[in-house]
Amino acid sequence: MLPSFLRSSSRSASLTSSRNLRRNALLLIAAAVFPAILHAEDKAQDKLSLDTTRSEVHFTLADTLHTVHGTFHIQQGDITFDPATGKADGSIVVDALSGKSGNSIRDHRMTNDELKAPDFKTVAFVPTRFTGTFNPTGDSTLQVHGLFTLLGTPHEIDVPMQIQVDGDRIHAVGSFPVPYVQWGLKDPSTFMIKVNKEVQVELDLSGTLRH
Repeated sequence: MLPSFLRSSSRSASLTSSRNLRRNALLLIAAAVFPAILHAEDKAQDKLSLDTTRSEVHFTLADTLHTVHGTFHIQQGDITFDPATGKADGSIVVDALSGKSGNSIRDHRMTNDELKAPDFKTVAFVPTRFTGTFNPTGDSTLQVHGLFTLLGTPHEIDVPMQIQVDGDRIHAVGSFPVPYVQWGLKDPSTFMIKVNKEVQVELDLSGTLRH
């Protein structure tokens, strides 16, 4: 019979070996399972890449005399989203220097005095989540929540969007009010002409959808 101190040492070694085997087995399982989970999450992400030649931002602003309509050019737009969870990421970036309303004097004032575009060259919308059911083909109605950055300051907004998918092509339209004076832009009103304190912004987006 082994002395007691040898038996104790043998049991300790056996327990240590058993623990090491269990730990190694767990590590092997984790190494096999985690990449598969991450790959599945990656596959769940859809990606929208905007065609900037076919996408625009429109705006409408009324004053006491008439209503001004104009457009801005989209610089770039890439959005990833998970139809199952409603999570979204990416951005739509607008060139703040590109605003056109059909009047060069008014456009110069809008670009330099109100938008301060020489200092803040872009306006951006960063979606963070959406509600509603996204259909991989046909029409969908979504409510998109995100951050709209103007003069370098982000503001939370919700944008109702109408989506149409045809194959790998996608078209999305949506509109939302921007209380630009409240958000720090100069009020263009004069003594004679009073301008609405909200501008209506409309997104007209076309691009490619990848699942």
